[in-house]
Amino acid sequence: MAREELTRLNGNGSGTCGKDDCPNVYRTASGSFVVQGDVSDAFKAPDGEGLVEIPEETLREAVRALGW
Repeated sequence: MAREELTRLNGNGSGTCGKDDCPNVYRTASGSFVVQGDVSDAFKAPDGEGLVEIPEETLREAVRALGW
């Protein structure tokens, strides 16, 4: 899936990561979410999965964008 196929729920492309504006939350066409953030080593994720860490404000902004 290409980034262009996702709906970015927060950030305007001017964050510390430049135009990629991480951390971020995206929504897919099927309604699931993709989260972009710093890789976390809080615990070992199962094979095929990964952990990312994002600030609370990033999630709050995504929720506001969805109108929840």
